[in-house]
Amino acid sequence: MSTSAKVWIALWVVYIVWGSTYLGIELVGETMPATFAAGVRFTAAGLLMLGFIAWRRGPARLRLTRRELASSAVVGLLLPGANSILFITEQKVPIGLTSLIIAAIPLWVVLLRLLAGERPDLVSTIVLVVGFGGIVLLVQPGSDTGPLGYLLLTVLGSFLWALGSFLSPRIPVPRHALVATGYEMLVGGLVLLAIGLAVYSPSELDPGRWSGRSIFGLSYLIVFGSLLGYSAYVWLLANAPIAKVSTYAYVNPVVAIALGVIVLDESLTLRIVAGALLILAAVAIVLRREARTAVPLEPGQVVGPNGDAGQLAPARRS
Repeated sequence: MSTSAKVWIALWVVYIVWGSTYLGIELVGETMPATFAAGVRFTAAGLLMLGFIAWRRGPARLRLTRRELASSAVVGLLLPGANSILFITEQKVPIGLTSLIIAAIPLWVVLLRLLAGERPDLVSTIVLVVGFGGIVLLVQPGSDTGPLGYLLLTVLGSFLWALGSFLSPRIPVPRHALVATGYEMLVGGLVLLAIGLAVYSPSELDPGRWSGRSIFGLSYLIVFGSLLGYSAYVWLLANAPIAKVSTYAYVNPVVAIALGVIVLDESLTLRIVAGALLILAAVAIVLRREARTAVPLEPGQVVGPNGDAGQLAPARRS
């Protein structure tokens, strides 16, 4: 099979798998405690990923310094922590709308770069305003969107994921992308798991109350969303142009919206379509302009998977 064919296969894996994780999260939240379920997901995915690396490359590959462990903990608390918010909000906010708010992560990253004095170009700055206009349009409580508090909580999740993405290439996380991700998921998952065990009652944590749909959704998120999807993403970063890889950021919401309409009977209103066009157009322009000026990526220069909803934001490590 040619490299071009492999690239397209990997791209479609990322498109479909990461786009469908929003549906998986919604299914999990139907009967499983949100924070606990998120903790199980990331703890299991982190252990499986680190175990696979140790099996294929040897335990020595998992060694890391105290600074790398501390940095992995910071990113792990931000990224899986941000993703865990979706387990709560998707019970009130349509998954298509959630995916659009999360798709704005590259816009938050540009804003953080502005605040840090990195000064993205003028066009990216103008597009930033347009993209956030789309978010403002969407974050209006109504029958097609959900309660304002849950909408704002989704926006907070998007910002926290962007903050983790912004910090990741600027702090000493492990240089090997999969090792870094494994530790980040494990640390974040263990913290979420501890919180879940502390805040939920024994009756809520009783597996007998969990539906088959929720268990399937959790298994899908662990195996496909966190392992298969991210492995395909990392392979793409090493074998395909950044501009092509970054297309997942505006294809994933289309997949999520389609699944919401087809599987969950969610409505697609004119306001959601208008907000989607503003956000996705802004994200597409920002990512393409960033790709033109991005420095070559080294193995560890990966900023968060999409948890599934992560973003590509290349930058040199300090």
